[in-house]
Amino acid sequence: MAEHLPHHHHHHDQGSGPALRGAAALTVAFAVVEALGGWWTGSLALLSDAGHMLTDGAALALGALAAWMGRSPPSERHSYGLGRAEIFAALLNAAAMLAIVAALAYESVLRIRQPGEVNGAAAAVIALAGLAINLGVMRWLAPHGHDMNARAARLHVVGDALGSVAALVSGAVIAFSGWTRIDPLASLVICVLIAVSSVRLLRESLHALMEGVPRGLSVEAIGGEMAGVDGVLSVHDLHVWVLSGSRTALSAHVVVRSLTQWELTRRELQTRLHEKFGIDHVTLQPESGVQPLIRH
Repeated sequence: MAEHLPHHHHHHDQGSGPALRGAAALTVAFAVVEALGGWWTGSLALLSDAGHMLTDGAALALGALAAWMGRSPPSERHSYGLGRAEIFAALLNAAAMLAIVAALAYESVLRIRQPGEVNGAAAAVIALAGLAINLGVMRWLAPHGHDMNARAARLHVVGDALGSVAALVSGAVIAFSGWTRIDPLASLVICVLIAVSSVRLLRESLHALMEGVPRGLSVEAIGGEMAGVDGVLSVHDLHVWVLSGSRTALSAHVVVRSLTQWELTRRELQTRLHEKFGIDHVTLQPESGVQPLIRH
């Protein structure tokens, strides 16, 4: 007899979709402005940030689509719904970021060898406006930190903000000193920072797709907590995995002292799993720990 708690979506009902859609529109709009500014000023840092922002706009739109798909109810073909779309979006976003970083790093190395003319003051002003946009978008996405998909999109925006800071600093340095090599050097520093975050997100997404135990949770700790519930003798075949960007599932066989008290025991187990570990999608299979007396 398998028992499970009804789905609780909490933040998932509203979802990160509206925030991602707004962020995508604003990011793409400013990317066009920044690209024109980069071309006009001759700043690689600014052009790099513009290309970065355009890709990020696409990534945010992908995240919004995934969030919309993730809200689809279970169907005959997808009994868990389409929540995994959010994890796929996070994976694609992280991989896209690594590709962008490689391209920017290559271009930066070329520019270090052959620096070009840069209008530092104008580049700094445009970068400052870009930084303000990025910080605003980051604030929009901040309440959705529980969601892997939103975190992936936020990573792109953080990368944009760092790119804007690099363009701002290099523009200011060029305006005051005329040292143009600071422009590609600033791009390289940002590439390293973005690459580290992207690899971390890529690993987390792959871990979720391989149905690994969610970050911050321990099967041993969960099993110990469940075994501590009154009436529970032991727990086995315990599995914990990620259902979507913000939902965790658990299934287990629970050996109990009395099957007649199972309903009370089940409720206590579900309450503990929810309160201590934030796990709401729970499937439990009760088993009697008392062997029946066999008469010959």
